Amino acid sequence: MLAVKGGKIYTMASKRVIEEGIIFIDGGKIVDVAERAEIPAGVEIIDAKGKYIFPGFIDAHCHIGLFEEGVGAIGEDGNEWTDPITPHLRAIDAVNPADVAFKDAVKGGVTAVFTGPGSANVIGGQSAALKTHGRVVDEMIIKSPAGLKIAFGENPKRVYGEQKKSPATRMATAALLRETLYKARNYKLKKERTKEGEVFETDLKMEILCQVLDKKLPLRAHAHRADDIMTAIRIAKEFDVDLVIEHCTEGHLIADNIAKENVPAVVGPSLTSKSKYELKDLTFKTPGVLAEKGVKVAIMTDHPVIPIQYLPLLAALAVKEGMKEEDALLAITKNAAEIIGIADRVGSIEKGKDADIVIWDKFPLDLMARPDIVIINGEVVYKG
Repeated sequence: MLAVKGGKIYTMASKRVIEEGIIFIDGGKIVDVAERAEIPAGVEIIDAKGKYIFPGFIDAHCHIGLFEEGVGAIGEDGNEWTDPITPHLRAIDAVNPADVAFKDAVKGGVTAVFTGPGSANVIGGQSAALKTHGRVVDEMIIKSPAGLKIAFGENPKRVYGEQKKSPATRMATAALLRETLYKARNYKLKKERTKEGEVFETDLKMEILCQVLDKKLPLRAHAHRADDIMTAIRIAKEFDVDLVIEHCTEGHLIADNIAKENVPAVVGPSLTSKSKYELKDLTFKTPGVLAEKGVKVAIMTDHPVIPIQYLPLLAALAVKEGMKEEDALLAITKNAAEIIGIADRVGSIEKGKDADIVIWDKFPLDLMARPDIVIINGEVVYKG
């Protein structure tokens, strides 16, 4: 057993902060969180007096392991540019745990990620939730699949328009997605009506889309512009499927609409140049505006767009531009976990959760803050 004692504990399970608490860890899990408790003899103790203790931070949208750091084109496995409809692709079949960005994540206090395909395709494939420490991806998986990537706007129309293929317009992007979901409905109905003993030909593309139709898997929609956000919401309502808006760059312009539809948003990466028209209204005000309207918000790096270790910095910049400090912290802990669908394991310091804990030398939204100790699954994986 391991005990972390003496630090100021932000459980993120509630607004309550434990000024000098104790966290007991055993078997990779948190077994107790207390203000005061006797520590049994023989228990290993980590003294965190004067430090800040948080659950490991969670990047709710990135491409870590799929676009490898310092490798170049040979390490890019996140976009299958040859077919706009590829729901059967799985991120875990391309993630390289040896990507040095995983070590950077740990050093930055990021202990879990949602990683997956890029936005070249209308339907890009299946994303996964992973821990950031492990030798093989199978040991790092929290949930796979954790979402099905879809994309609107400039990226798919540019990729396929240049090939003189569909989609070359926003109309075609929406039409292809809608057509594919109708095919999945028909496939699901045919499968349900197939009698025992009859031959039924399995279609891997349709199988994963059936999980979407059954609300076992959300659509994770790349959408920057306000009109693209509303198109994603329109199609999700038409097929009665779960949806998460990713990027949501112009979300502050239609915050009331997004809140009305009860759709969560993973916002960012906001620390970039306005490199294309879709980003003309890019601002760190967006997550705060959305949160104020009642939208469940997470903040992303979109790594490698923003290096993953700077996730706390992005939350701090959102606070600088008006987001409440508590909302910003939730956006990289509990909210992120809930949006991904892994809050039963991570995102807060609570009894029964995975022991993913970071001890900070300063408040983590302070630019000068550094993790002193990072614990994942109850194991100390980094000491600063």
